[in-house]
Amino acid sequence: MTRPMNATVDLRPSLEAALSHALGRSVKVKAQSRLSGGDISEAMVIESDAGRFFVKMNRAPDCALFSSEAFSLNKLRQASTRLVVPEVVHAEDATDGRPGFLVTEYLEPGPHERGHDEVLGRGLAELHRVSANQFGFDIDTFCGLTRQPNTWTTSWLDFYVTHRLQHQVSLAYDKGLFDGCARRAFDQLFDVLDDRLASDPEPPSLIHGDLWAGNVLKIRDGRPALIDPACSYAHREAELGMMLLFGGFHERTLSAYHEAYPLAPGWKQRNPLYQLYHVLNHANLFGGHYVAEAMSIVRRFL
Repeated sequence: MTRPMNATVDLRPSLEAALSHALGRSVKVKAQSRLSGGDISEAMVIESDAGRFFVKMNRAPDCALFSSEAFSLNKLRQASTRLVVPEVVHAEDATDGRPGFLVTEYLEPGPHERGHDEVLGRGLAELHRVSANQFGFDIDTFCGLTRQPNTWTTSWLDFYVTHRLQHQVSLAYDKGLFDGCARRAFDQLFDVLDDRLASDPEPPSLIHGDLWAGNVLKIRDGRPALIDPACSYAHREAELGMMLLFGGFHERTLSAYHEAYPLAPGWKQRNPLYQLYHVLNHANLFGGHYVAEAMSIVRRFL
């Protein structure tokens, strides 16, 4: 998630030092252009004598935001052959009042090529076949500015309830978004979630973790590119929760995915329970109607 800069920030000295260290030569930044985007980090494109780069910046203190994103990007880049993932050049978290920033290769935008949607679907299927022995991840990640605990867990249900839903509900309760009655309703849902999410057992899948349409780019060579990940090894239906929450993905993408890696019967009925995590996260980040939307999902499954 990125947003337009609301103040002029001169990162040039830090960027030149980071690029020079990463590339093993002296690099000078010639220009920087602000970008509009999402809601969390400020974004820009920089021109240098070593080429063009994409930069994200955030001042969030005590937050391993960009080091964890870099780790996720590298994991996706290693795992995917069909989808493009930008190469990480440098990642630095905010410290002592200094903003953190992430530098990656710049991906040149391109038109919507024929077959793009199908390539995306098959690429996600390939990604989701990358597995691990348990659910979780090597490090905690961030969905927006919300930390995602990724403690390795044998049971998907235990992982999803403890490290996703309960974590978000506790944050929301502490912020006063939910009262005791709402929290009890969530506890009731957790008690029946095993039945509501029942399906054939599946191995953990490497997922992007924050896959709304804005995190898929159309680039010049015609292939889809993934950005802004919040990776974990999860049930792959969790990926579709975010994909279907806000729309923007063509039916051809889902058809190609299902053809390459068929989904278990009933996945559409279970999908709102995976949307719930992201609705809760948006409630914690932005408040507003997301609070009522989360409660609506809970009541639907009680």
